[in-house]
Amino acid sequence: MRKYDTRAIEKLQKETSIIENNGVKIILKPSPCEDRPGYLDPMELSLMEENHWAGNLGGEEPAASPPLEILLPIIRDAMGFPNYNLNTVEIHTKYEEITSCGNTVGLWRYYPRKSQQNTKRLALVFFHGGGWIGGSVYTVENFCKLIAELADAVVFNVDYSLAPEKPYPNGLNDNFYAVKHVYDHAEAYGIDPEKICVGGDSAGGNFAAAVSLKARDEGTPKIAMQVLIYPCVIMSDTHLDGYEWSENFFEFSKEQNDIIKNFLTLGRPAKDEEENPFASAYVSKKEDKLHPYVSPALAESHDGLPKTVLAGAEYDGLRVQTEFYAKQLIEAGVETTCFRYKGMTHAFIDKLGHVAQAEDLCIEIANAMKTL
Repeated sequence: MRKYDTRAIEKLQKETSIIENNGVKIILKPSPCEDRPGYLDPMELSLMEENHWAGNLGGEEPAASPPLEILLPIIRDAMGFPNYNLNTVEIHTKYEEITSCGNTVGLWRYYPRKSQQNTKRLALVFFHGGGWIGGSVYTVENFCKLIAELADAVVFNVDYSLAPEKPYPNGLNDNFYAVKHVYDHAEAYGIDPEKICVGGDSAGGNFAAAVSLKARDEGTPKIAMQVLIYPCVIMSDTHLDGYEWSENFFEFSKEQNDIIKNFLTLGRPAKDEEENPFASAYVSKKEDKLHPYVSPALAESHDGLPKTVLAGAEYDGLRVQTEFYAKQLIEAGVETTCFRYKGMTHAFIDKLGHVAQAEDLCIEIANAMKTL
């Protein structure tokens, strides 16, 4: 089920342009129904105006800044978006649990039934977003299933540990060992061990980048490609030479100025005395925030990392990090493709079936996988 005409997909696929940002060539995806610069995609805007978010609080604000432990259930319930299954073929779903990381981690996998006799399928191990403290495998399930169909692949969806109950390095270890488990059991899963990709959105993108670094450093598991969707690669209060964040990097109309500015909070560098409650729940020690497995942009070298696809939203504060990381990877000789989706905001893949851009990104990821 789609809430848009398929001509929107055609426009996203055929009417791209190339822009340059800080020496990086960015593939700019159009807003299918909005050509004016500085405006949100109309479908994105309508979803906001309808107040249609999952877990919506009905306009009620919690009383004066309660501690995170009080806010946590509210925040978790408010994450995600009710999306749609766009598959046109039968997708098999399997579930298992792994414990090699010391935690019990749920591992879902999806694959087209028609391809189950193929013993050398592509694979993608995906980590959902949610600021390290929330999110759900269920929010990204339809996204993962569509990639499984489009790429004729096995897609794994990792139900990793969340902070603050399980802080760093729990989530990282859960995801790293999930990938290692898939790699070590490639034959049993019917996948090609030379064509295993990792991916994630937001905090999940952070995990995907960190897992790729750790795998490179340890020499295993072998990762063929990383897919980083509006990833956090620099903790909000961590400074990095050469990295700059400014509202001036974003073009927005006077009419939508106040609306758009609300979406630029993520990625905005915090003042020294301020804290990012999500990041601080995951990593409380300053020295850990400087570790490249927490802030992948701080790695001494990005040499030897796998082929990379990055995707950012025009009106997402993390877009600056996304495109800066693309620059770091390109300078290290990593084959890198970077997309920017005009008019979109953070977490747009959660709206699969509502906005054409989420489906388009599935197509781009599948196409990139098929080149491996």
